[in-house]
Amino acid sequence: MNKIRFGIIGCGLMGREFASAAARWCHLTGLDARPEIVAICDKNRAICDWYTVNFPAIKQVTDDYRALLANPDVEAVYVAVPHNLHREIYCAVIEAGKHLMGEKPFGIDKPACEAILACLKRHPSAMVRCASESPFFPAMQKIGELIDRQAFGQILEVNTGFLHSSDLDPNKPIHWKRVIELNGEYGVMGDLGMHACHVPFRAGWFPRNVRAILSDIVKTRPDGKGGTVPCLTWDNATLFSEVIDPATSEPFPWTLKTQRIAPGQRNNWYTEILGTKVSVRWSSVNADILEILEYTGGEQAWKQIQTGHETAFKTITGDIFQFGFGDSILQMWASFVHEIAHGTPLRRFVGCVTPDEAAMSHRLFTAALASQKNGSTEKV
Repeated sequence: MNKIRFGIIGCGLMGREFASAAARWCHLTGLDARPEIVAICDKNRAICDWYTVNFPAIKQVTDDYRALLANPDVEAVYVAVPHNLHREIYCAVIEAGKHLMGEKPFGIDKPACEAILACLKRHPSAMVRCASESPFFPAMQKIGELIDRQAFGQILEVNTGFLHSSDLDPNKPIHWKRVIELNGEYGVMGDLGMHACHVPFRAGWFPRNVRAILSDIVKTRPDGKGGTVPCLTWDNATLFSEVIDPATSEPFPWTLKTQRIAPGQRNNWYTEILGTKVSVRWSSVNADILEILEYTGGEQAWKQIQTGHETAFKTITGDIFQFGFGDSILQMWASFVHEIAHGTPLRRFVGCVTPDEAAMSHRLFTAALASQKNGSTEKV
């Protein structure tokens, strides 16, 4: 099996998730390539101990990402750092001739994203993708198959979103995702929006315009040192867009919600597509349930399909068992490694976010900021 040697820049939560997925690679069957983590980089050296204890292939531990990128043994890099560092580090990875998996929003703002894409254009041999896990749930894979079959008829409406309540407590100390200099003006849109855009963009459902309602709910937070500081980023966002379906050339509305203050929500990805022939709805709250309404005339009835471990990349787990977030991480990384090895995704909806799709999210979110400021519908 071909080994692809990886470095990790940013060894926090998502870096550990990738490392854990790499450790579980034997859970996958039929792949001809696998990741091997050989180098890690983080300013906090203490956080690196977990990696070196669990991954004996790691030969380089550094707090300088440039040293990691100079390592000839590193072929690909996962970068999970605050948004203000995306442009600098993503471009450095690409210029070093490494493959890159980056985190959303792929640049703190639209100019940063455009600079990353310009760098990639100068170095087209790099495989560059952006992380987003929700399409790899079996129910979402079934929705992708329905889109490929144009099963919906004329699409009437699409609703997608990512809701959770991690910032519901106003006494929660501020963290970098609430600091505008680190997270950017997009606020919650940059933090969560790509997850709600991934499948629509992959389907070719690109917004023509947007009317945004953005909410700054908690305006100050504890600073963790006994004082309080301004909390300037948007907590919740609701975006209303007009989309033209490329399959029918007919318009439909798309409502996208991203919320960090969503009472009652722990961590909810959801997708709803309503069509004249078929409608579907799915939520990660009940991740193994896909609801489908097939209309052929007469009575209408939603039916529930209970999905199992029916994954794009096959695993040792039987189809009868449930699928979870850790499984979606493994599937996403299998997709990225497959694309490095073969140059193309397994199928249309078995692919990570492309740089062009990330750029579309920036056009949407930039227009949403203007819409909020002007109280207007803005062209995307």
